[in-house]
Amino acid sequence: MSLLQYEFLRNALLAGFLVSVACAIVGTLIVVRRMVFLAGGIAHVAFGGVGIGVFLGIDPIRSALVFTVLSALGMGLALERLEISEDSAIGILWAIGMAIGALFVGLTPGYVPDLMGYLFGNILMVPTGELAVMALLDLGLFAVTLSFWKELVAVSFDPEFAWVVGVRTKLINTVFLLMIATSCVMLIRAVGIVLVLALITIPAVSSRHFTKSLGWMMFISGLFGLGFVMVGLYLSFLFDIPSGATIVLVAGLAFLLLEGFKKS
Repeated sequence: MSLLQYEFLRNALLAGFLVSVACAIVGTLIVVRRMVFLAGGIAHVAFGGVGIGVFLGIDPIRSALVFTVLSALGMGLALERLEISEDSAIGILWAIGMAIGALFVGLTPGYVPDLMGYLFGNILMVPTGELAVMALLDLGLFAVTLSFWKELVAVSFDPEFAWVVGVRTKLINTVFLLMIATSCVMLIRAVGIVLVLALITIPAVSSRHFTKSLGWMMFISGLFGLGFVMVGLYLSFLFDIPSGATIVLVAGLAFLLLEGFKKS
């Protein structure tokens, strides 16, 4: 009996593919620029948007997208105009975002939906309509990456030199923040807010063992991400265990095996 006869599994596989594309593009840039903590901060800010969505009775994912994008832009503005270090700004934003989410969830009257799916993910519950939104976000990421490819490469490897030769580094950094925000919200359905960082980071870090080319790193990272999602999905369905945590554990185990093989 084929697993693909179930619509929710077909949706989960498609969502896994779309998520892998986003992780490949953004995760590679994050790892190369050594901004993993930034991605974690932006991901946790999304919980504020989820809480607002629950309170207002609208789709929490869409409210999280708006809230996360605005927060990312706000953080970029704060780093530019305030005398505050990047790690401090990220830590403050991280805490405020989670606090806003908890506050609005607590203020929600009547029945409050289970938020475990948003915190730890459940890719098996991705509705068909949301796949189209994820595909559009992927297309947007792909288009932006192609449009600013040279600038993104320059800023990723040597931001000071990029600024000297005339690259609009402030614009590129803003674009990059928006790409991270979009990707983090996409990943909420798959692995949840708490585990987003793993799926963004592990495939990209693993791909560095095979190439130094940024483009090839993205391609290999996408293959790793899709493989992790497919294996995690299968094990989750087979043993009736949480899909998000299973996907991340598969990714982590694969990374450890790869590191061990490299050192042997």
